[in-house]
Amino acid sequence: MKLFLAGGTGFVGGHLRAALLERGHRLRLLVHRRHEGIEAEVEQVEGDVTRVASFAEAVVGCDAAINLVGIIREFPARGITFEALHVTATRNMVDAAKQAGVRRYLQMSALGTRPAATSQYHRTKYQAEEYVRSSGLDWTIFRPSLIHGPGGEFVTMLAGFIRDLPVVPVIGDGRYRLQPVTVTDVARCFCRALELPEAVGETFELCGGNRLSYDELLDTIGRVLGKRRVRKFHQPLGLMKLVVPLLQGFSFFPLTMDQLTMLVEENICSGSWPTLFAPEPESFEESIRRYLR
Repeated sequence: MKLFLAGGTGFVGGHLRAALLERGHRLRLLVHRRHEGIEAEVEQVEGDVTRVASFAEAVVGCDAAINLVGIIREFPARGITFEALHVTATRNMVDAAKQAGVRRYLQMSALGTRPAATSQYHRTKYQAEEYVRSSGLDWTIFRPSLIHGPGGEFVTMLAGFIRDLPVVPVIGDGRYRLQPVTVTDVARCFCRALELPEAVGETFELCGGNRLSYDELLDTIGRVLGKRRVRKFHQPLGLMKLVVPLLQGFSFFPLTMDQLTMLVEENICSGSWPTLFAPEPESFEESIRRYLR
């Protein structure tokens, strides 16, 4: 198939490009400007996903469109907002696909997305999903949990803390749970969805094989790194809720209230791994052993 891919230059995008090319697909990749590190066989098209006129013609002739565009943090002064990159970008991708006569459409959303979510991140993700669902296209939506793997930031950052710091800071009691999924499992599901008619019109939650509290997550990373014990400093949640709003506007500060809210409300799937995308996902410890050591 010939595929139009937006948001394909980042962490997940790089793994998905490789997986799609391995299966023989041809890729037309939307970029702000040409990237030297992109595979030679990938066709790069310059444009802006927030301006549909800049890329609509490039969707013509494709068999499917895939939207991975998303941000975890806003920088309004630079035009980087959830409204622009989640809602507007999705609306433009859907509209461009319809205008080009492209029926098949895959959308990256996020676990926890729902209409009454506390975080603006999840609320705008839900608005984007609703536009996809009402599009009349043959859509599939994926809601992955925390995605990790080679090149990913979160687990690599925590590993750095564990290696370099005598005590690792933890927000709150550290009992809130996460269910990280590997980037290879996510990429595999996107590829399989293109091949399976049963995936049309479905929304899938994607989580890894283990539910771990944040403290357990740190202990697992520490064990893989050869640490007998990870010493932790639990910072009171109430204090963090006072500090974060004061500092989140500065780019050097690594946390926003949206991110704090999403962290402590947990990030786990409500059901089991979708049978459509067998085999089962990798365990967290098994997968991080391959890239952290």
